Amino acid sequence: MFYLMLILPALIISIYAQVKVSSTFKKYSQVPSSRGISGSEVAATLLRRNGMSGKVRVEATAGSLTDHYDPVARSVRLSETVYGSSSIAAIGVAAHECGHAIQHNQQYGPLELRHKIVPVANFASSASFPILLIGLIFLNSNFIMAGIILFSAVVLFHLVTLPVELNASRRAVVQLSDSGLISSQEVPMVRKVLGAAALTYLAAALAAIANLLYYLLIFIGIGDD
Repeated sequence: MFYLMLILPALIISIYAQVKVSSTFKKYSQVPSSRGISGSEVAATLLRRNGMSGKVRVEATAGSLTDHYDPVARSVRLSETVYGSSSIAAIGVAAHECGHAIQHNQQYGPLELRHKIVPVANFASSASFPILLIGLIFLNSNFIMAGIILFSAVVLFHLVTLPVELNASRRAVVQLSDSGLISSQEVPMVRKVLGAAALTYLAAALAAIANLLYYLLIFIGIGDD
């Protein structure tokens, strides 16, 4: 029951975020942009505008909402629903991924930190729960603390991800507006699309923090015993 009290707010926000992202993307996928250019064309324009033409590729990737920037391959990968679409949703998402490419090109601090944390966070994500489980089964505080330390790396990753994503969205709106790819009337619509997506990162961070607090309370309880 206590665990549910900790995790429930994050769970509610997570469900709301998923519904909000889906409904907002669907709504603005049906609103054509005034310039009528596709997500791939927007990405190519913004990369060229920031001196990255030829340095960063724009590629199509399978699925829906699978858009991402690959810092290793230096590629902006746009989903099927974004790459060839000229909707407000599509150009907003494309610009957001270009925002990450610009961050990388400018060595934006939080993004550089996230890149360094990724290997540790991946290992910690898979190893922390088994170690915590062993500690809980045998009531071993050393194993529980080891699991907590590992899981803290996962929490740190989520916390660093928040400013990275928010900054990429801010860059996206500025880039689209300054380049004339969207009108002043379209700015609020793009912000709604990107704002809905940001909720998912907030929900993930809150869930990770709630789990960490729960593990810490278990550790304290075992220590008191």
